[in-house]
Amino acid sequence: MGAIQIGTASWTDRTLLASGWYPASADTPEKRLAYYAKKFPVVEVDSTYYGPPAEQTSRLWAQRTPDGFTFNIKAFSLLTGHPTKVSAIYKDLRPDTDKKNVYPGDLPAQAYEEVWTRFLSALDPLGEAGKLGAVLFQFPPWFGIRKSNKDYLLEVAARCKPIRPVFEFRNATWFDGANQDETLDFLRAHKLAFVGVDMPQGHKSSVPPVLAATADLAVVRFHGHSDKWTSKDIHEKFGYEYTRQELAEWVPRLRELADEADTTQVFMNNCYSDYAQRNATELIELLEGVEGD
Repeated sequence: MGAIQIGTASWTDRTLLASGWYPASADTPEKRLAYYAKKFPVVEVDSTYYGPPAEQTSRLWAQRTPDGFTFNIKAFSLLTGHPTKVSAIYKDLRPDTDKKNVYPGDLPAQAYEEVWTRFLSALDPLGEAGKLGAVLFQFPPWFGIRKSNKDYLLEVAARCKPIRPVFEFRNATWFDGANQDETLDFLRAHKLAFVGVDMPQGHKSSVPPVLAATADLAVVRFHGHSDKWTSKDIHEKFGYEYTRQELAEWVPRLRELADEADTTQVFMNNCYSDYAQRNATELIELLEGVEGD
């Protein structure tokens, strides 16, 4: 069985800081990251979706964590075709527009290329420290299965090289009927890593909980089962705490997945209060065969 790394999709959420999960002595960003890194071997940085990181920030992350710690980075929204606030784009590259949100096509080609270059180069300190895991490309609900979108996956992989991209879909057409085998076969053929998800069902962005190793790295993200999934309040959307029994039902599936990959990363993205941190700890205990209270 390959290695299984378990972590969360945030360590700085304000509701986490208010929850009491961090000890009082962890009273600075540096101390909080160090405390987190003692508990978990990996973290996913989601703030980079809303605004690209600075190279200095990446350098600090690398300096403040022990050897062997891994950061996965969520791709900037513009690079996955999501609407992006003009104010989130590098100041000198912002398009001259009255729109609040823009898409890749709203930028001059040269500016779009420069966004890619700066985003990836900002991750260099993590790569140099051996602490950069993968970059998560989570696509919008309208990104369905079609040749042009498959071609974009290959384009992303080529742009990112030697950085590893991993791909999460939010459109069910990738998994409808025979499409599921087609999707996974395509990813395997090009050694592209697939991100399986657990999420609420019955919504436009819902995809089934498919787990598959399509490369030597497999990723699973747990989004919870909030009945307020469509809420614009991110804490309502992800505010769901898994029961120990729910997590236990995933253990055999995760072990089976780990048999097919060299490394399996699991991220709890139910980021409200300390739900993600407590569930990640429980999942580690379950995988290690530790009994709960």
